[in-house]
Amino acid sequence: MPSLKDLKIRINSVKSTQKITSAMKMVAAAKLRRAQEQAEAARPYSARMDRMIASLAGKSTGVGGPKLLAGTGSDATHLLVVMTADRGLCGGFNTSIVRAARNRIRALQGEGKTAKLLCVGKKGKDQLRRDYASLIEDTIEGVARKNVEFASADEIGGRLIQMYENGEFDVCTLIFNRFQSAMTQIVTEQQVIPASVPEVANDDDAGAAGLYEYEPDEEGILAELLPRNVATQVFSALLENTASEHGARMRAMDSATRNAGEMIDKLTLTYNRTRQAFITKELIEIISGAEAL
Repeated sequence: MPSLKDLKIRINSVKSTQKITSAMKMVAAAKLRRAQEQAEAARPYSARMDRMIASLAGKSTGVGGPKLLAGTGSDATHLLVVMTADRGLCGGFNTSIVRAARNRIRALQGEGKTAKLLCVGKKGKDQLRRDYASLIEDTIEGVARKNVEFASADEIGGRLIQMYENGEFDVCTLIFNRFQSAMTQIVTEQQVIPASVPEVANDDDAGAAGLYEYEPDEEGILAELLPRNVATQVFSALLENTASEHGARMRAMDSATRNAGEMIDKLTLTYNRTRQAFITKELIEIISGAEAL
């Protein structure tokens, strides 16, 4: 049985941990609101960009079209951009993304294809290098440490395009967590190179698209728009991932704070019982000694 001093030290230690987790929960909640607003604000632009590319691709009369849209004609080599956090203490946020990346790698290798990894975030690299160190091309850290900026996404997008033009891969897929709520994040795999063109619905925008004439032409606009689309999709994924990270951390720290409170209650109960047992034992010894006299 631990001594009263040991129990008191442990109770104070758990209380200190509870203060830290409670503070981290409040910080994550404050950051979550701003990150959620940024992620939700970026969604309409990203969706409209997809629809614009779909409309232009449907009107393009060029043979094959731009390489970023038409592809290389092969899908033998896949580059997986695994987006995780640079820090831990956010529950299963990083693990769920890495698990999806591992499943994707195994599926590609089972089909006889080559998989390469570009890790955006320290935690993804730390987990994936245990089994797939040879597949990791590079690691980019510190992108979302403070605020996600479009300049960082544009830099990553430019690097992806350069690797694609150098023939280092045929297909590029982003793996990240899409924010749904503070309680729910959805692991998402999104192909960005070659551009995944959605079908244009028969709505007002699609019908009105026939009224526009593009200058100089569809191929020229696509050549300018497709690189920006890569950066836009990377930027949107980073925003979604950052909001998901803060939501997961807030939930994890809330759970840790509540667990610390329960542990403090149990330790306090044990401390009181142990203290009472020592007092009772001393009283019995005093009474026994008095009776012996």
